[in-house]
Amino acid sequence: MSIIQTQQLTRTYGRHRGVQALSLDVPRGSVYGFLGPNGAGKTTAIRVLLGFLRPSGGEAKVFGKDCWRDGCKIKRDVGYLPGDLRLYHWMTGESALRWVGQVRGCDVMTHGRELSEEFGLDLSRKVREMSRGTRQKLGLVLAMAHNPKLLILDEPTASLDPVMQQKLHERLRGMADRGNTVFFSSHTLSEVDRLCDRVAIVREGELVTEQPLEDLRASAGHKVVIHWKDESTAKTDPPEFLKHVHREGLTLTADLDGPVHRFIGWIQGKGFDDLSISPPDLEALFHHYYENGGGS
Repeated sequence: MSIIQTQQLTRTYGRHRGVQALSLDVPRGSVYGFLGPNGAGKTTAIRVLLGFLRPSGGEAKVFGKDCWRDGCKIKRDVGYLPGDLRLYHWMTGESALRWVGQVRGCDVMTHGRELSEEFGLDLSRKVREMSRGTRQKLGLVLAMAHNPKLLILDEPTASLDPVMQQKLHERLRGMADRGNTVFFSSHTLSEVDRLCDRVAIVREGELVTEQPLEDLRASAGHKVVIHWKDESTAKTDPPEFLKHVHREGLTLTADLDGPVHRFIGWIQGKGFDDLSISPPDLEALFHHYYENGGGS
């Protein structure tokens, strides 16, 4: 079942484009990464999904309902953490939780307190006394306290320390394993690599790629470094699946295009002193998409 579906979604601001012809399909029970450089249209798309903005064209659905017409119904089962979280300075964590429960018409205190204890959040403190990271923790608790079917997070770990990031990752993965869906934008590529089942990358308002993370890893390729035994073996012609070959003395560096076992089969029996094969370089691939849209 698809939790989020957009078809040719477009949102413009006069002459300026927010998103253009954006088509996404987010399956239930997944952790879905929504990536792109600043100004790519990620926040615009999120605001359309939440019913805060009306599409200029195309359609957007959550739980099979139209995001604009059925926004109130959709929000009952959605938790949201904005990238620019703002809370009343006079509120305590406790009063903020109580207020959210009144707005939602349900009890969020029990689960909210459990989350606060897990995240090391003191609910008795006022917002004005909280650091930026602590306010971020409170925002996460408020977004998750009602156990939403869909959790939408805009840069959720930007202000969190590594220990809290790990706790959040475990919580999000657990939610997805129980059938909830997590849709989040992030600039932290390492957490995308650890968490996501599927990713979409947008650039200048347009979708560049949308695919399972495993497929993205496969396309990222590996880097190989060969230290040949002597000058004669260093002259060995590389196969066609080694790209961007660079030679320096007895050392050859290249990008491996294709499966590792094919490279291992080729290198066996050849005279080399040392060999290294790096993991797929997802960060380089992401930057490639960010900078030129995946083109050559």
